[in-house]
Amino acid sequence: PPVVYFDYIIIGGGTAGCPLAATLSQNATVLVLERGGSPYRDFNITNVGNFGSTISDTSPHSASQIFISEDGVYNTRARVLGGGSAINAGFYSHAEPEFVRDAGWDEDLVRRSYDWVESKVAFEPQVKQWQSAVRDALVEIGVLPYNGFTYNHVDGTKIGGTIFDDQGHRHTAADLLEYANPLTVKVYLHATVSRILFTNKAGRQWPKPRAYGVVFEDALGIRKRAFLRPNPQNEVILTAGALGSPQLMMLSGIGPALHLKSHGIHVVLDQPNVGQGMADNPMNLLYVPSPVPVEISLIQVVGIPSNQNTYIETASGLSFAYSWAQGFALHAYAANTSLKGGVILEKVRGPLSSGDLKLRSRSPRDNPAVTFNYFKDPQDLRGCVEGMRSIINLINAPSFARLRYAHLPVQALVDLMLNLPVNLRPRHVSSSISLEQFCIDTVMTIWHYHGGCQVGKVVDQDYRVVGVDGLRVIDGSTFLKSPGTNPQATVMMLGR
Repeated sequence: PPVVYFDYIIIGGGTAGCPLAATLSQNATVLVLERGGSPYRDFNITNVGNFGSTISDTSPHSASQIFISEDGVYNTRARVLGGGSAINAGFYSHAEPEFVRDAGWDEDLVRRSYDWVESKVAFEPQVKQWQSAVRDALVEIGVLPYNGFTYNHVDGTKIGGTIFDDQGHRHTAADLLEYANPLTVKVYLHATVSRILFTNKAGRQWPKPRAYGVVFEDALGIRKRAFLRPNPQNEVILTAGALGSPQLMMLSGIGPALHLKSHGIHVVLDQPNVGQGMADNPMNLLYVPSPVPVEISLIQVVGIPSNQNTYIETASGLSFAYSWAQGFALHAYAANTSLKGGVILEKVRGPLSSGDLKLRSRSPRDNPAVTFNYFKDPQDLRGCVEGMRSIINLINAPSFARLRYAHLPVQALVDLMLNLPVNLRPRHVSSSISLEQFCIDTVMTIWHYHGGCQVGKVVDQDYRVVGVDGLRVIDGSTFLKSPGTNPQATVMMLGR
């Protein structure tokens, strides 16, 4: 319909938005506006073996919308119900305890919320030969203790959870809508919000501008409106992700005033911190061809060295390697030489480096301009070097020997990565012999970008946007750093 009324309007049916909607629907009417389609009608999304096809699909209505950061690194934002959990590598792991404490969260409520999520979407993976070899090699090179299977973030080597079941079927945050009251929740797919509506002037009843509705377009481009019912507790809640939430805040008039005016946007609130603190955990990897066939596996094993600023992870099978090279030479190399193998990667914790997000246009369908400033902080670069040294040690460990070609030295794997167009950054001659330069030249995303609407800067400890009423932001854009080895479990928990 052209106009609807609800107690809560949630913008973004993603990793936070779905559990949030399910929770609020128990006591209120809820509208979820999701710009993408359904994850249940796409076999590529639901099947583990087609991960590469999903993440690399650049068609206009695909579940993953490709963007290239100003740093020259390929990246992806989700455009589907379930958000990033519908297109990611599936790893499920809790935040580290200090993350929870630093956030000021109720630890018992966090635990119960994780449990609520896990009963629907988390599983213990089946660990086969590639993952087992990496696990054993991590232990062998001293990433101790071995902790077995656990959702908890603990130093050492462990098997984490996965959102793929034992049949290889993905369970996304959209599955959490099974908890919702079907009589009080509505989910509109292909509904693209263009702006949040605010009261024009502060008055006696509302001393600050107040969100009271949104304007959105349906799949045919027809403009519709959704309004909050008149109750002071009712809210618009942004759960559009680390790119979508700051972008929509700016399109709605909340952001750096000069930047908004340069795009002809009426300024509701001059808030210079919107779009700031954008960070993406840098990832670097080596592709390791194997003389024996290996399983298709996404992230299952992780090494968390207590004395390093990095995490070590792995995946196997051509589809995975293909996706990370965005369908370029890595796939051709592997296919033409009939090699099979996997990738061993490191992710820098934090990170400490950050950048910003700016609008390119007034269209919510366009990607904003994002700069992450990879390795701007020297500590991040040191973490990458430490991680790459651990990867090299792992590849050379006896436990991994049968899964690599003995005649292919690590230097050849380094040179292979330098010859692949994994990003748009220039290559330097020294990157073949300098791990520092290798990290800078071959940096990729692990899709854990965050920031833009951070707690203490844009939103308060209850995720209310400071300076206006009736608006909250609840997603990864509020994070000061990325939780644990993968954020999706914590984002779903936060929604709950």
